[in-house]
Amino acid sequence: MKKYLYPALLVVFAGLAAAIFLFKKPDMRVPALMERNGDLAAGGEWLNTKAAIGGLQANLRSNPNDQKSRLLLAQAYMQEGRVTGNHPYYDGAAMGLLEEVLQADPENFEALCCKAALSLTQHHFAQGLGIAQQAQKINPSSGFVYGLLTDANVEMGHYDEAVKMADKMNTVRPDLPAYARISYLREIYGDVPGAIQAMDMATKAGFIGLEQTEWTRVGLGRLHEISGDTASAHGYYLMALAARPGYAYAIAGLGRIAAARKDYATAIKFHEQARATVKDYAFTDELTDLYRLNGQAEESKKMARESIAMLASAAEEADADEQMGHYADRELAYAYLKTNELDKALEHAKIEYDRRPDNIDVNETMAWVLYKRGNYAEAHKYMQVARRTGSKNPVLLGRAGFILTKMGKLAEGQALIENSLKTAAYLDPEIEAEGRKLLAAR
Repeated sequence: MKKYLYPALLVVFAGLAAAIFLFKKPDMRVPALMERNGDLAAGGEWLNTKAAIGGLQANLRSNPNDQKSRLLLAQAYMQEGRVTGNHPYYDGAAMGLLEEVLQADPENFEALCCKAALSLTQHHFAQGLGIAQQAQKINPSSGFVYGLLTDANVEMGHYDEAVKMADKMNTVRPDLPAYARISYLREIYGDVPGAIQAMDMATKAGFIGLEQTEWTRVGLGRLHEISGDTASAHGYYLMALAARPGYAYAIAGLGRIAAARKDYATAIKFHEQARATVKDYAFTDELTDLYRLNGQAEESKKMARESIAMLASAAEEADADEQMGHYADRELAYAYLKTNELDKALEHAKIEYDRRPDNIDVNETMAWVLYKRGNYAEAHKYMQVARRTGSKNPVLLGRAGFILTKMGKLAEGQALIENSLKTAAYLDPEIEAEGRKLLAAR
């Protein structure tokens, strides 16, 4: 009998296993929280973050249908991506969670807003605009959704519509995000003093030490840099560091102030510190220039190649996934200019232009790449579009001046170059060097 008993038991066991497999609840995978390193792991904020996220993860493991916890976890991961710079992991994790929420409730307003915000973070601007418009129809009284619509319209080059959305946001709920968007639009339209005023209001509306507040304070410092007031900029970066020790963007700000004083060794030290804390391409890009200015040609080349590798990887992910992956073609165009790969620079500038031909920054990129290739007439066409809002950014004015000079419009071009150098020559080492050389040769 025993020789027949074992096979029978195996059959019964297999049947039970199959039943469990077929009828058990699906195992909803909960994305893990990555450990922070260095300064980011110091202080109580990280302990509170881990505790909060751990609680949400536990809720989902015990109840996979807890959509509120799933949404809160997505929002927490979006913020963690912002704090650490690890957007590839956290943005992907957040998007996966949001898709699960929206599968259960396609008109979940908060989930749609978060998805729109993620799309904008990944530079999928047209997609972000469409999702934000969908959310607006569900809740037209939300200040947050008007902030998303402001950002998306700015990036698509729809500046008049962006102003309308920002005005609605400030009518619904004037707060830090609303004032910051007013500041950005004022800067776009050439009102730098007004932009500083609005960003100061934004900073004062926030809680000292929170990442969003200190990001805004660094933005206020950056506006002072653009206006030529490095002393005030330096003060705001120090304030941000005092409120949020180890804050990478404030550290990089101190690096730019050091570079403005031609103290490139100190500037490199600050940027390396920022880069070690947060994964942000901008730090590597700035180091490319700083090493070159400091006479370290090999390090400069290394940073340039690293910048391209970071951006190309993001671009490949975006090409493979229409929903996620960071579009980085505009940044790649500038990166390839630094390695003198002009064909690749033009290729990526055109890709970005095809996505959003009305955006002034994209038109500036096209103009500058064409200028570098010696196609001055074409460059001038794009630069005219880039300047249509009246922006007074010194880098934009300097580039426009070079193009006009090559077009034979010497007085107009030289006036723009002089304006650029007088306001903030330190913002772009190339414009400073070439501009002074050109003006000296008059």
